[in-house]
Amino acid sequence: MKKLLAILAALVVVGVAAYFAVGGSAGLVEAALPEFPVLPTPTLRLADERGGEIYFATRTPTDLDVILADAADGIATTGMGTLFMPEEAAAESPVPAMVVLHGSGGITPGREMEYGKLLSDSGIAAFVVDYYSPRGITDETPYMLRVISVTEFDVVADAYASLQLLSSHPAIDAERIGVVGFSYGGMAARFAMDERIREALAPGHPGFAVYVDYYGPCFQKLGTRKTNGAPLLTFRGTEDKSNDLEACARREEELRALGVAVEAHVYEGAGHAWEATRERALFPDSPYVAGCEVRYDDSGRSSVDGRPIVDVPLETGRAERIAVRMKSSEPLQDCVKSGYVIGRDDETRAKSDATLQAFLQRVFAL
Repeated sequence: MKKLLAILAALVVVGVAAYFAVGGSAGLVEAALPEFPVLPTPTLRLADERGGEIYFATRTPTDLDVILADAADGIATTGMGTLFMPEEAAAESPVPAMVVLHGSGGITPGREMEYGKLLSDSGIAAFVVDYYSPRGITDETPYMLRVISVTEFDVVADAYASLQLLSSHPAIDAERIGVVGFSYGGMAARFAMDERIREALAPGHPGFAVYVDYYGPCFQKLGTRKTNGAPLLTFRGTEDKSNDLEACARREEELRALGVAVEAHVYEGAGHAWEATRERALFPDSPYVAGCEVRYDDSGRSSVDGRPIVDVPLETGRAERIAVRMKSSEPLQDCVKSGYVIGRDDETRAKSDATLQAFLQRVFAL
């Protein structure tokens, strides 16, 4: 971000000519984007790993149209995650597994890693994906730079790459692997239900056996026409303004119309990220979208009320795509709000944990 601010300051001094000298808005974005770090060679097949950090091959597609046209056009990326394995897991008695996707704030104390342990203690392997670090995002990266650098479709790509990796583990049942996401990750988990995306990112695999969405925003309508039929479990709170509950109900009804069994839970008085260790409070500057609906056409291009958000040639690079997202925010400007309740709520967590465990026990037939 300091780099970007320095460039913007320089533009004020030297004038518009410098703007074009660095390649226009795409040049500014490219200068501000964190570089992908050099990581260890990805693991293509799991032998009998019992846990710990694992690197895997994935892609950074940025937008849905890239995934639908040819997922291989996304930037080749080394992903990373942490594997939690139940002690009893063995090739003779393979266990189910869950891919765990964090929220836009990153892996949060009290949440993703703790759920990895909770799941493994319940006899379910868990793979906690870190979709930020492999793309250069650190704890010091400003929030807005995080969310423009890594898109929800990058997260979906990591989810399916994780599915394929876990399917190679001899002690994991490839047909009983689900995905759970929190906030931004919850939205990505729900997007993963679209069969077009599954076919593009994991051809030949039946897909996830269950989807769990913890308070994922609902303002985007993918136009999903088919899923693999696996059930969806959702959790939301009445005090979480980042979830437009009416929009979420519409998304869930659209999935029910496709034959998906949707189990939805809305907790009275609950805010956002109730599993986190931070004290519950109103965060007045936290942004969210409400009152608008982003729609995607059959090719994966997005718009609001017919006004394009991302409508560029397929060969358009990552920096330019992100710049277009930033410049095309005008259709959403009246729907960007700020301020919602975030933080620890032990009562809601106890309820949602019990529901999650009962649901997974039933779906995985444990």
